[in-house]
Amino acid sequence: QVQLVESGGGLVQAGGSLRLSCAASGSIFSIGTMAWYRQAPGKQRELVAAITSGGRRNYADSVKGRFTISRDNAKNTVYLQMNSLKPEDTAVYYCNAEVVEKYSGSDYYPSWGQGTQVTVSS
Repeated sequence: QVQLVESGGGLVQAGGSLRLSCAASGSIFSIGTMAWYRQAPGKQRELVAAITSGGRRNYADSVKGRFTISRDNAKNTVYLQMNSLKPEDTAVYYCNAEVVEKYSGSDYYPSWGQGTQVTVSS
C-alpha cells in the first residue's frame, strides 16, 4: 500500500503565496507522473498541474504563470508553489501519482489522501 500525505495549505490574502507538499510512502518501486488536483465546494475535482518522471510539466490554463510544480524523486515528494493567489484558487488540494508497486511490479494510482485546504481571502 502507498499513502499520500499533503501539507502546506492555509489561509492567505489575495496576491499571496503558498507552497504545498505531498509525500508518497509505502511499498514503492518507482513513481511516474505526479499531479496536483483541487476541488472547490460544489465543484468537481480538477487537474491543476502534472509533472512526468522526466520533468515535463503541464498546467491548467487557470494557473499558468502563477503556479509551479516540481518534484524530488529521492524523497518521493511533489511540490506546488502557488504565487499571486486569487480567491478562486480556494479549494482542497490533493495529489496523486502513478506508482509502481515494489513487490508485484504493478502500476496503479493510490487512494486519495486527506488533501490540504487552501483559502484565499479577497
